[in-house]
Amino acid sequence: MKYADLHIHTKFSDGTFSPERIVKQAHRLGLSCIAITDHDTVCAIEPAMREAEGLDIELIPGVELAAETGDYEIHILGYFIDWRAGWFGRKLEQICDVRRRRALAIIEKLRAFDISLDSDEVMREAAVGSVGRLHIARIMERRGFVHSIQEAFNKYIGNGRPCYVKKFRLTPAEAINMIYRLKGLAVLAHPYTIGNDELIPGFVQLGLRGIEVYYPEHNRSATGHYRDLAEKYGLLITGGSDCHGLGKDRVLMGEVKIPYDLVEALKKEAEALKSGQK
Repeated sequence: MKYADLHIHTKFSDGTFSPERIVKQAHRLGLSCIAITDHDTVCAIEPAMREAEGLDIELIPGVELAAETGDYEIHILGYFIDWRAGWFGRKLEQICDVRRRRALAIIEKLRAFDISLDSDEVMREAAVGSVGRLHIARIMERRGFVHSIQEAFNKYIGNGRPCYVKKFRLTPAEAINMIYRLKGLAVLAHPYTIGNDELIPGFVQLGLRGIEVYYPEHNRSATGHYRDLAEKYGLLITGGSDCHGLGKDRVLMGEVKIPYDLVEALKKEAEALKSGQK
């Protein structure tokens, strides 16, 4: 039976593995298909595709966009996107510039707690990708300011902590519309972490096409619940590990995977969208 992992991050956002390493590992694990879904960047897709060609791994181009409605942070995954679109690249660069300025503001706040970080080191940690709090947390751990990445978030830079800086986010409508313009499928990521299922019908009206049912933080009950919601609202089912390599709880690729028939359903929907039948 063929399996897929449709939620993977690389070093181009807040993962620790290169795109090439991700593809090679997927091959070793026997996965037939993976999706690269970095935060606010598509820089990993081209090198991942080159690597996948020689290993008979199907690679779905994707992205993960952060949105906000009221007090709720929403993550929208885009699959089968036209990732080369010029307007999209310019928009992502604007978002990444905001990310850089946010990182500098967090670094400045940390100084009040005698935590002095080199901003250049933080930017190098992010390489050419989109910088985020996880990059800052890794350096805090490496430099001995905290014992773990989780401690960095719990004490200093997590939501509501003293060095937290609010992040610019799109509205759900903006995120879903961007993915639609890219002829991609908009999927609600890890709905359990949102904590308000009443938002889902509104997202469906905006053009949401799928929901991430299989996810590390979804236990059996939650998985069944979101499978039922997918059926109720006519949404496609996806899932994945949300692998960040050796960061973010160290959930690794393939620890959550989905049967390939769910990928086939996604592909059918994407093809219909691109041909104008949807």
